[in-house]
Amino acid sequence: MIIVGHGARFEMEGVVELAALLRCPVVTTFKGKGQISDHHPLGCGVLGRSGTPVASWFMNEADCLLVFGASFSNHTGITPKKPTIQVDFDPMMLGRFHPVDVPVWGEIGVTCRLLCRELTEGDSFAAEDQRQQIAERWKIWRHEKRRREAEYRGRGVDSASVFAAMNRTVPEKAIIAVDVGNNTYSSGRYFECRHQAVLMSGYLGSIGFAYPAAMGAWAATQEADSPFAGRPVVAVSGDGGFGQYLGELTTAVKYGMNITHVLLNNSELGKISKEQRSGNWDVWQTSLHNPNLAGYAELCGALGIRVTRPEQLDGAISKALAHDGPALVEVMVDADLI
Repeated sequence: MIIVGHGARFEMEGVVELAALLRCPVVTTFKGKGQISDHHPLGCGVLGRSGTPVASWFMNEADCLLVFGASFSNHTGITPKKPTIQVDFDPMMLGRFHPVDVPVWGEIGVTCRLLCRELTEGDSFAAEDQRQQIAERWKIWRHEKRRREAEYRGRGVDSASVFAAMNRTVPEKAIIAVDVGNNTYSSGRYFECRHQAVLMSGYLGSIGFAYPAAMGAWAATQEADSPFAGRPVVAVSGDGGFGQYLGELTTAVKYGMNITHVLLNNSELGKISKEQRSGNWDVWQTSLHNPNLAGYAELCGALGIRVTRPEQLDGAISKALAHDGPALVEVMVDADLI
């Protein structure tokens, strides 16, 4: 199995060429989400806490891991129990968190080309074609996601439904800025990238990242010579994250920033609550007292839409995407259905 991190983002053509030769699955770290499409025959989504069971299954079944440009963070959870080849252009990254069997100090694109050449010019080799297994694992996971979409209890929309709606409505070339918290974990798990670019803070350490990052991305799309010119910009956050930068919505309105913001409102810092419970502590000071955030967006001069039921999602997100200027879709979510 091939694992790619953010460090491989500019060399994916060579990585995918090698994967096609080996006919093996390709998974990404969360920060590498979208570097290979989840609809590519070899793409298996994100590995780790924010990831898919597809990626985890193939890591558990693999006889060898080939890792390009990944930091081996605890969040990703690359196992030390499998023979591992690690390739990185930064020698300080090699074996940083646990020993690897073959550390390779090299530029990723060059290394991929050399491996492809040696495999094709050397003795014949037989690589197991894993594409059918990949398709079967995706079928199982998509069935499970649909089951989770049916868990609506009348206490808020489930996260699986939110990202299923985004799968259907968000343009393939969109730039998506994500935040920190349960909403972000759910985006890694449920949203299936095609050709979208994903922006996130390193190691998910900066709550409130999504909206300012989306503003920066929008500015890049206004430059005619930018590779991002004209691409739609979407932000995804929770209410806690957006609460850090509420005032920036007026900046977006002032400059006519065409940003669609999907905000999952559970009236708490849900990730902190979860961590407190997992440590057998009392849940303390994580509840939030929010205004009507869709109404707040309207007061700022943006489009604001509040969603309270799953069947409202597609229409609300589509309307926000079509709006010329900043738009906010506030989804009242069930804090337990993440």
